[in-house]
Amino acid sequence: MKTVKLNKPINTQPASQITVTKRKLPDFLPDWISAYQKSLFSGDLTAGLIVTVMLIPQSLAYAMLAGLPPEMGLYASILPIIAYALLGSSMTLATGPVAVISLMTASALTPLAQPGSAQYIELAIQMALISGVMLLVFGFLRLGFLAHLLSHPVISGFISGSAILISLGQLKHLLGIQAAGNNIIATLLDLTRHLSQTNPATLAIGSSSLLFLWWSRRSLSALLEKAGMSSRLAGMLSKLVPMISVIGFTFMVYFFSLDTRFGVSVAGHVPQGLPSLGLSLPGFDAIAALWLPALLVSLVGFVESVSVAQSLALKRKERILPNRELIGLGAANLASAISGGYPVTGGFARSVVNFSAGANTPLAGIISALLMAIVIAFFTPLFYYLPQAVLAATIISAVTALIDWRSLKNAWQYDRADAFSLLTTMLGVVLLGVEAGILLGIALSLAVLVWRSSHPHMAVLGRVPDTEHYRNIERHAVQTVPGLVALRVDESLFFANAAVVEQKIMALANTDADVKNMLLVCSAVNQIDATALDMLDQLEKSLAARDIQLYFAEVKGPIMDRLKNTPLGKRMKNKIFLSVHAAFQHLRKDQEPN
Repeated sequence: MKTVKLNKPINTQPASQITVTKRKLPDFLPDWISAYQKSLFSGDLTAGLIVTVMLIPQSLAYAMLAGLPPEMGLYASILPIIAYALLGSSMTLATGPVAVISLMTASALTPLAQPGSAQYIELAIQMALISGVMLLVFGFLRLGFLAHLLSHPVISGFISGSAILISLGQLKHLLGIQAAGNNIIATLLDLTRHLSQTNPATLAIGSSSLLFLWWSRRSLSALLEKAGMSSRLAGMLSKLVPMISVIGFTFMVYFFSLDTRFGVSVAGHVPQGLPSLGLSLPGFDAIAALWLPALLVSLVGFVESVSVAQSLALKRKERILPNRELIGLGAANLASAISGGYPVTGGFARSVVNFSAGANTPLAGIISALLMAIVIAFFTPLFYYLPQAVLAATIISAVTALIDWRSLKNAWQYDRADAFSLLTTMLGVVLLGVEAGILLGIALSLAVLVWRSSHPHMAVLGRVPDTEHYRNIERHAVQTVPGLVALRVDESLFFANAAVVEQKIMALANTDADVKNMLLVCSAVNQIDATALDMLDQLEKSLAARDIQLYFAEVKGPIMDRLKNTPLGKRMKNKIFLSVHAAFQHLRKDQEPN
């Protein structure tokens, strides 16, 4: 029977409920535009307004974290959002500057140029360009599976370590002193040396803002609910507190002239007007210096974005397409480079607020981008008196929520290897720096994977009485057949574990002198590489020389297709059983099982 694949699902709605589209929209437009309904607009408009209010202080703060002028954070919050809305697959993901990517940008560029300098800014733009090109290439090559290269413990450890490093790095702005360092030791030493230079006014503003943000995050939502507000509205309003803090302390600095009278550092002049569009192509030297940081930024940003998008999509029974996400994020970073921004990705906090505020489609992001453009065009002079200590408090308040102690605790209780990966990655980021930490985490994850695969679980099987089920003789009361040893290997057979499996089989053969039949159960074996095949070939000959016959059971079809044309497969033609039970029945001796 021939199977016909349909490009579109068949509409099963009653004829009375089917909406007839009078005008066909161009094919290049995303599906959500062609299916858009007026009833969705109110939710998108509300979410767009709320996310914009949240995005303004975050954009300014994260640009400062990246060592860039504040306007670059605003620039990175216009065209990238629109690009992702048109090409991404998530309905509610909010893209733009995020803390971790900003830290990675600063970590990559600080050794190459002075933060804030023209060269530094140019390198940041070029880094966004390289990252965008990489993501687009990965998307066109359908490499969405790259999201699985970084395990959850590694990502959790990386984000937690980055959050700790970011928080410590912002202490200098809370204190009003100069300090530097790309790891915790260097940062703490420099902070200690300059501690006597603390500005009391800056410290008062920064600590007050931090306490206010901390209190609002813990208590404001519950307080608003007690006052009669719905939990949803209370939760959204509590997320907008950073903007209230920005407005309040900015007015305080302006009214009391705290910048001139007490030396409080402020954002200063933020250029008014939309960014000029252009593209700064990197030279060979820049590409050589930026390709690895850009690759790490791409991978981390992609994994973080997909994780957030999938968690939100599940709540609405929607589906995220990883390859589409690569293209959407690649286009967003390319748009950021064109508009004078720096690397961007999907943000957790903004996406949750966007979702909670009622966003139905990516139109909410487009509305947010348009509102941000209006802010940049007309209102940036209002940011002049914005205290840097308030931006630092905003960053610290946002990133401390990312420190994931729960994952470490759960991993420690369940799998010490995963807990070790998480802890090592976190400490690597804190002690060695961002790039070294993430590379260490990836290397450790791969090492754990190889070690586990090279030491597979193996079990000798016996028959559960009065059934056709076969289980581990060390875990269950089972029956065995004299002279027959059935070994199940719970892993694919390849070069890393071939010798271990061979040693196990030979050890079993040497333990019992009465062994005449050795059954290899392959129910969990999905692949046999050339090294393992050669091992099995030599093993069959060695056992035969000792008058021990080797048999296979439950060999999967793709393996059989390849095995049957080999010398081993031809010799084993009549020694491969469909099931373990069939093998036991065939090989059973006249005497009763033990």
